[in-house]
Order: sequence, then C-alpha cells, then structure tokens
Amino acid sequence: MFGKSVFESVLERLRVEEESASEDGVGAVNEPSRGPLPAFAVFGGDHMAASGRSAASAYREFADDEPMKGEVGQRDEPAIDVAPASPPHLMRTTPDEVAADLGLRGSETGAELAAIRRAFARDNHPDAAPEALRANATRRMMIANMLIDETLRRMQAEAALGLRR
Repeated sequence: MFGKSVFESVLERLRVEEESASEDGVGAVNEPSRGPLPAFAVFGGDHMAASGRSAASAYREFADDEPMKGEVGQRDEPAIDVAPASPPHLMRTTPDEVAADLGLRGSETGAELAAIRRAFARDNHPDAAPEALRANATRRMMIANMLIDETLRRMQAEAALGLRR
C-alpha cells in the first residue's frame, strides 16, 4: 500500500475482492450494485447487476447474432458514387471576381476589413475545399488577402497625408 496512490490502492483492493469472490464461487451477477449506476444491469423482480466482463460477454453474444441495419459491410441499397457538387464560388478566381465576392466599398474601417478577411477565410479556406479545387481556393485566398492588404495600406497612406474618405 505504501508507495501507491490512493487510486492505485483502491483498484488493488477491488481486484483482490473480485478474485476472492470468484474463488468462493460467488459471482458478481448475484451481488447488488456497488455504485449508483452499474455498467450493465438487469432489472426484474429483484435488482441484479452484472460485472464488466459478463456485460461485455453478453454484448458480444448479442452483436454476433445478427448484424444490425446500417452496420459496416451491410447495405440495403446499392451505393452510388456521386461526387459532391463543387461550390460555384471556388470557380471565381480573377481579381475582379474575388473583389466582388469580398464586397469592398472603399469606406471600411480596419476592424471591418479584419472581419471581412476572417469571413472570407472561413468560407474559402483551401483545407475545407474539395481536393480538386484546393488550388482555386488557395488562389482566391491569396487574391483576397492581397486586396485587403492593399486597402489597409491605402488607408494608412491617406491617414498620413491627412486625407479623409
């Protein structure tokens, strides 16, 4: 017991009790539940609970009887390989099209431009695009970032010159 954590001591004590109960011929099936929620319980005339091993065994026996509908390897209808429709916005890769998708008016603030950048990235990020369109998504992201960065530079230059929008 010394040199072990409290948790390890409790586990060891439970293991010893389980072994002594199995040697005495008293199975855990007839024992009342030790906790508020047993791992596997059968409620009938009197409350009975099963150990984890017998619960797992019962589960395997049930599962081996008949595969359930929708399980892997069983199909009710033939599978049809249909490629998902590609998002149409990923086909728009020219700077003018991306600028239109960004919806820049020229009167945005820095915070608004940051929000536009985040929203555009959320909708167009290459990691979320289909494999065949990742190059388009990457190009759209590069163009959008370039346009937003250019707008931010113009805003800074206008502020430095004292110009207002």
